[in-house]
Amino acid sequence: MKSTMERIWLKAYPPGVPADIDPTQYRSLPDLLDESFKAFAPRQAFACMGRTLTYAELDVQSRNLGAWLQSKGLARGARVAIMLPNVLQYPVAMAAILRAGYVVVNVNPLYTPRELEHQLVDSGAEAIVLLEPFDAVLQAVQRNTRVLHVVVASIGEMMGVPNPLASNEQAPTPRTTFGDALAQGARSPLKRPDLEPDDLAVLQYTGGTTGVSKGAMLLHRNLIANVLQSEVWREPLTRERPDTDTDPIVTVVALPLYHIFGLTVCAFLTMRAGGLGLLIPNPRDIPGMIKALQGYAITSFPAVNTLYNALLNDPGFASLDLSRLMLANGGGMAIQQGVAARWFEKTGKSIIEGYGLSETSPCATSNPSNGTTFSGTVGVPLPSTFIAIRDDDGRDVAHGEPGEICISGPQVMAGYWNRPDETASVMTPDGYFKSGDIGIMDERGFVRIVDRKKDMVIVSGFNVYPNEIEDVVASHPGVFEVAAIGVRDEHSGEAVKLFIVRRDARLTEGDVMAFCREQLTGYKRPKAIEFCDELPKSNVGKILRRKLRDRES
Repeated sequence: MKSTMERIWLKAYPPGVPADIDPTQYRSLPDLLDESFKAFAPRQAFACMGRTLTYAELDVQSRNLGAWLQSKGLARGARVAIMLPNVLQYPVAMAAILRAGYVVVNVNPLYTPRELEHQLVDSGAEAIVLLEPFDAVLQAVQRNTRVLHVVVASIGEMMGVPNPLASNEQAPTPRTTFGDALAQGARSPLKRPDLEPDDLAVLQYTGGTTGVSKGAMLLHRNLIANVLQSEVWREPLTRERPDTDTDPIVTVVALPLYHIFGLTVCAFLTMRAGGLGLLIPNPRDIPGMIKALQGYAITSFPAVNTLYNALLNDPGFASLDLSRLMLANGGGMAIQQGVAARWFEKTGKSIIEGYGLSETSPCATSNPSNGTTFSGTVGVPLPSTFIAIRDDDGRDVAHGEPGEICISGPQVMAGYWNRPDETASVMTPDGYFKSGDIGIMDERGFVRIVDRKKDMVIVSGFNVYPNEIEDVVASHPGVFEVAAIGVRDEHSGEAVKLFIVRRDARLTEGDVMAFCREQLTGYKRPKAIEFCDELPKSNVGKILRRKLRDRES
């Protein structure tokens, strides 16, 4: 079907953008990275808090850390977790894990012990690289996991400040500082494994369609494909730039690198192009972020709607040098038209909105990179990508009719880690991934998202699944029943609201909020709680979240 389907969207491609890419030009991500490390050795690769890392330094440090991991006897394909914000140690750790033949398991640094334990146990991670303040969370659960090797980084370590790591007799296993791991690894060569395109590269955890956090298996060829797709998509803009040897692309890396959008667009694509990534450890600190970006001529600014909005509302935004801005690409959540209009007014550039999921590495569609107006759509399928809009029986619907967005292409995951039944439930017989999102494709091939088939809530670009929130809150002894929905929020796009039937009449909103602070990372916590006598249910007793959402609209 894919070979015969008329790709109506190709007419919308900018001149020079190919219909297809060739992901077979690299066998593995380390092959792609090695090429960049050699070609761009003297250039600055990443900058953070006044310190920079060149491609040559990134090459050496990732080799050394990879050799250290290999010295611990980890077998090829072992899972190694990264629990870091956007600091210089992240690209080093990520490249080290891949070059040593292991699998990256991205972990949100703000996870609670419960969330961290689930991900480490499910992935079977045997090692972890984390920032020192988060070690206490690991220590609370490490005995329940397979993690035996812990590398602890500090913010100041890569700026010449000694790591404050102290001996902790309560820790389940010894800790090694990031610097010590690099020094020890330098004593032995990195044994380069013969990786295959179908080898697993990254376990990117997502709620999928059920809300149970599961690892999307992203193979080397999946991520290579998406990097190449993203590269050719923005090529009409880079083509117009002067010599990139003297004028490299400078990208704001405020999107967290543990999120698939940041990983592909801000890490891999930056390194592919020999660009400079400006790492922002805390994008919620808008004044601090603006201060960190001053002095740089920014050319690429990937972000989510909430970040664009927050920047536009800060008086310091005018101090940024956006005179060379080439591309602002938005994703993760819907870009609001008002935000897009204000961004264009301030910068003279449109926000180029796209669409994707963890399961698609993530980019699946995008508006043309050289677009000059905000379309309100998520664009057209990227090269080598097919989008089908289908009804509940799996039949293609007519143009302009709503249906489930189904995606096929080289960037689509291999499946969910150790969950064949759930993999089968989202993959069609002809190789399409069922996104769970409802969209419309017009006669030009542009896709507009109109609804979500699943009950997922998107908070500042992060997926929040009501099932998980409800499971946590229902474990409180004072709660009889609970339902979670998403409601509009001017800051985060959506926020979680709980409807609770009390078991204990003395239960207060404060009690529930305090309980959630212990069990849920920040963006998953409810912003509002409403106590009620009963919840709307179907004839078979299923709680009807749709009824609750209707009440809020």
